[in-house]
Amino acid sequence: MAKRDYKHDYALQKKRGDVEGFLERQKARRLYDKKGVDRSGKDIDHIKPIRKGGKTVAGNTRLRDKKSNKADNGKK
Repeated sequence: MAKRDYKHDYALQKKRGDVEGFLERQKARRLYDKKGVDRSGKDIDHIKPIRKGGKTVAGNTRLRDKKSNKADNGKK
């Protein structure tokens, strides 16, 4: 099986004009998967939200319970 070139995929998505927030969330999932972190049943939370200019870097992301993360973001 061929290894995927995520950087190339990311560049193509950005060129197509995909939503920036989606790309940042996708990047966060890939980073956690690359580290081998089991994120099943958890959400990746951006401490400084993407909508307020937060980026996907190690110091700005954390794993949280889905219910807690959604409650903090005003969702049920």
